[in-house]
Amino acid sequence: MAHIHLPEGSIPLWAVGLWSALAAVVLAVAVYRLRRDGLDARHVALGGMVAAASFAVFQINIPVLGGVHLSLSALVGILVGPALGAIVMFVVNVLSAMLGHGAWGFLGANTLVSVVEVAGAYYVFQLLRSSDWSHFPAATLATIGGLAAGSVLMGAIPMVSGITGVEISGLDLGIYMLALVAVNLAVAVVEGVVTGSVVSYIASIRPDLLGDRTPTAGPEVTGS
Repeated sequence: MAHIHLPEGSIPLWAVGLWSALAAVVLAVAVYRLRRDGLDARHVALGGMVAAASFAVFQINIPVLGGVHLSLSALVGILVGPALGAIVMFVVNVLSAMLGHGAWGFLGANTLVSVVEVAGAYYVFQLLRSSDWSHFPAATLATIGGLAAGSVLMGAIPMVSGITGVEISGLDLGIYMLALVAVNLAVAVVEGVVTGSVVSYIASIRPDLLGDRTPTAGPEVTGS
């Protein structure tokens, strides 16, 4: 959901290299875990479907403070886990950059933001489900938590990098980024409800996709 929309060349080259290198390390770890743990055909197909859905939703821009949007990144994390989810969100960010939605220089930074959302939502969802939370509140709260973490990182990256070529700077830039984070948190609540509803529906028809056991029919009762 959080995404840096600053134009190309807004941060210095060292910052582009830093965020790109960190993203490359994160993706390398994700690939290592996928190779180590294996990946069945069902998760590959599911990853493709959630990537398509995330990319489509990602392009619906709400023109507030430079643009905010849903991304379904938390749903990606809940359904396919943090390792495959990181790869999915990298692909979504690459395809978005090809359409001019996000500068290439921010590809590494935006991938890191997306991965934080994916991993945060996944681990919070697993924690709440292990505590017997039902699917809707667990997925809703996990989504809000994951997206909130991503929003904070999105706001911190330009402040750490130091942006150039824009009209605001210093305290004004800090206030602008705080306002942008606040707007994203509000959108996170909306995406949380959407994700919670989708996860609840999936749990009712295909609980195995969420790692739950498929209910089995009880013993057949026959008359004597």
